[in-house]
Amino acid sequence: MAQVSLRNVCKTFPGNVNAVNKVNLGIENKEFMVLVGPSGCGKSTTLRMIAGLEDISSGDIFIGDKRVNEVPAKDRDIAMVFQNYALYPHMTVEENMSFGLRLRHLPKHEIRQRVNEAAEILGIKRLLNRKPRELSGGERQRVAVGRAIVRKPMVFLFDEPLSNLDAKMRVQMRTEIHKLHIRLQTTIIYVTHDQVEAMTMGDRIAVMKDGVISQLGDPIDVYDHPKNKFVASFIGSPPMNFMVGKIIKKEGKLYFDEGKICVKLVEDMHKKIANYLDREVIFGIRSEDIYDKLFVSQAPPENIVRVNCEVFEPMGSEVYLYLNTGKHTFIARVSAHDRPKVNQEMDVVFDMSKVHFFDKNTEETIC
Repeated sequence: MAQVSLRNVCKTFPGNVNAVNKVNLGIENKEFMVLVGPSGCGKSTTLRMIAGLEDISSGDIFIGDKRVNEVPAKDRDIAMVFQNYALYPHMTVEENMSFGLRLRHLPKHEIRQRVNEAAEILGIKRLLNRKPRELSGGERQRVAVGRAIVRKPMVFLFDEPLSNLDAKMRVQMRTEIHKLHIRLQTTIIYVTHDQVEAMTMGDRIAVMKDGVISQLGDPIDVYDHPKNKFVASFIGSPPMNFMVGKIIKKEGKLYFDEGKICVKLVEDMHKKIANYLDREVIFGIRSEDIYDKLFVSQAPPENIVRVNCEVFEPMGSEVYLYLNTGKHTFIARVSAHDRPKVNQEMDVVFDMSKVHFFDKNTEETIC
C-alpha cells in the first residue's frame, strides 16, 4: 500500500525560521493530493522532506507502514518530477528515461520494455532518440514524467512541474497528468502555487500558509466553505471580494452596513452572526455571485446595490466588471452579453445566500 503519513512534521532553518510547523497529513493509497499555497508557505519543503531531499527537524514521515525519517531518498520507493525537468543534456530521451533503471542494474530487456511502455503512455516514442535541446518545453516535461513512471514507485512527487510552460501547454499537461493518475492508479503528491491546478487536479487539496495547513479537503468544499479569509482569498479566480462593515438590526432583521451600501442577511445566518451585532466584520462575496440587475427578475430590493462601474474587462465567454461602492472596490463576473457603460452608476444584486462573514480580528469564518 502507498499511504503517506506526516505526523507533527517540522522544519526549522538557521535563524529559528519555521518553514514547516507541526504538519499532520494523511494521504490515502491511490489518492491525488495537492499542496497549494503562495511562495514561501512551506509546500515544496514538505515535499522535499517526503522525498528525503530535506532533513526533518522533528516529527515522523511514513510511506506505507515504514517510518522513513532516516531512510535515504534512493531507498524510499518514490519518484520525483522537478520544476526544471532536470534532464541530462548529453543523453537521448531513452537514455534519460532509463538512467535510474540502469543504475539499479535491471536486465536490458526489462529496461527497454519499461521505457517503451512509458513512452507509449506519454506519446513520446518518436522522441526516444532525440536530445533534450531538440525538444519543446512540454516534450521535456513529458520525458521527466516518463523517467518517473519507469521506476514504478509507490509514490509520485511533483514539484510545480508546469510552472515553466506557457498557458496553453499548462492546460494540456495538467490534463495529461490527471489522465496518467487514472491510468496508473498510484499515489501522487503534487505541489503548486496555481489554485486552478489544485482545483482541477486534486482529489483533496491542502492549502498552506506560513508552514501550516490552513485547510484540508475536497476542492469544491474548500471553495464553498473556506475556514478563514486567507483560504477564501487564495482559492478562486478572481479572488473573493472583501468589504469591512457592521452588522446592524432593522425592523427585527439583520443587515450588513458597509457605510455606502446596506444588504439584508438571510435568516439562516442570524444565529451564527448574532454575537457580532453592532460590531465590525469582514464581508466576502465571490464575483460570480454578483449580478447585473437588468438581467435579474424580481430581485429583492434589500439585496440591490448602487455602484459605479470603473472598468469593463471582456474575457470572451464572460466579462469582469470593476465596481466601486464609494468605500470599496470589487469585481463582478457577468455574462459576455452584459455591456454596462464605464464611469456610470448601475445597480447590481448580491446573492446573499452565498456570502461569507469573517471575524475582523482573527479572520476566521463566522458563517
